[in-house]
Amino acid sequence: MQVHLCGYYDWLRQPESRREQEDKQLTGKIQQFWLESGCHSGYRNIYLDLLEAKISSGRDRVLRLMRAAGIEAQRGYSKPKNMYAGKPHVVIPNTVDREFEVEHPNQWWVSDITYIKTYEG
Repeated sequence: MQVHLCGYYDWLRQPESRREQEDKQLTGKIQQFWLESGCHSGYRNIYLDLLEAKISSGRDRVLRLMRAAGIEAQRGYSKPKNMYAGKPHVVIPNTVDREFEVEHPNQWWVSDITYIKTYEG
């Protein structure tokens, strides 16, 4: 890069700027609020927490510092690793036995509730 050695070493010994020092302090506070939320909050909620604590910063600055520190919000449900492995918890007998034609109405009632997300998977 054609930089003289003394200039490079002067740059290395240069003290941190005021902005870098403020960023370090703010990152510590961001991490504290994030841990207090159970590691769930994203940058918007962390920004609101900082406002409640009367710590001034911008929302984009909070986002930038969270990305630099590797802090992320936990989103949605986690997908099971292998949903076909193992045995089901409860085995219900198959009374329909794939005979879907019935003699009278209202003999069999069938529903599908797979669209409901549960914590069990």
